Amino acid sequence: MGSRKRAVAIKRKEQKKDIVVVKLNKCPVSPRKMRLVADQIRGLDVKQALNVLKFSSKAASIRVEKLLLSALNSWQLKNQDNDIEEFDFRIKEIRVDSGAMLKRIRFASRGRVHRIRKRTNHTTLVLNVQPIQST
Repeated sequence: MGSRKRAVAIKRKEQKKDIVVVKLNKCPVSPRKMRLVADQIRGLDVKQALNVLKFSSKAASIRVEKLLLSALNSWQLKNQDNDIEEFDFRIKEIRVDSGAMLKRIRFASRGRVHRIRKRTNHTTLVLNVQPIQST
């Protein structure tokens, strides 16, 4: 590896050090319903987001809550020497994309058929991790 490529790789690694990225693929909730939950927590602190998700009546909030806890656990496994209480976690980005679609049919009257599309989604969650400044 050349010195220029190495310098760019080191710089990219330093930028990725303070973020955590987790993905949930093929989630059997329609993207539209998942985006309603994602919009509620976008940009929030993790503690506030967990409270919002815990008391939300949407079924998709359970899956997003598990994804958020998974992101925290993944950061904790990667940084075992650091205490989780000394850092501030904020949801930097949450993105919901449509996934594969299961196509089914439902028979209707007069010999017709209606198509049922069972939608899935791919959810990507990015956490920004900053140390808490003690004053």
